Parts: sequence; structure tokens; C-alpha cells
Amino acid sequence: MANALVSIQIIPKTKDGEDVIPYVDRAIEIIHQSGIKYEVHPLETTMEGELSDCMNIIQRMNEAMIEMGSPNVISQVKIYYNPEGASMDVLTEKYR
Repeated sequence: MANALVSIQIIPKTKDGEDVIPYVDRAIEIIHQSGIKYEVHPLETTMEGELSDCMNIIQRMNEAMIEMGSPNVISQVKIYYNPEGASMDVLTEKYR
């Protein structure tokens, strides 16, 4: 069972003001390729899994931004950690 919900908004600096969307698409692709459960929202993406796995994914996302040519990256991260279990569905079920 997952022990963390981790939301991330990744904000790569782009060269010459180019569109940031291809960078964000690549970051989401990294999450998708990890196999972890996730949901994309307009301003952030939330992952559900083991905290250490989520943090490793965030590291890979930041590294990918640099590989794409971004000179630096800001990552805004929110973490809900509960060793007894964390679930997006449980936390939001009353709103569905």
C-alpha cells in the first residue's frame, strides 16, 4: 500500500522564452513510465506511492529538464505522508 501522496508543479526555465509545455509533457512522461499511480491536474500532478519512489521520480524529472536544455528548474512539491496508508481516492471520495 502507498504511504504518500506527492504533488509536483515543475517549472523549468526555458531558452529564449520558448514554450514550457514540451518540458512539462516530458516530466509527466517520466511519471507515466514509472508505473506509479498518478493524476494530472491543471497546475500540478499528484503521485500515489512510496515516498522514496516519488522522490526518485522527482529527481529524474528535474534531470530531464536539464537534459532538454533548461538551465535551471523550480519544483514546487507537496507531500502527504502516512505510514499506515495514503490514497487519492480515499481523501477525495466525498467530492466524487
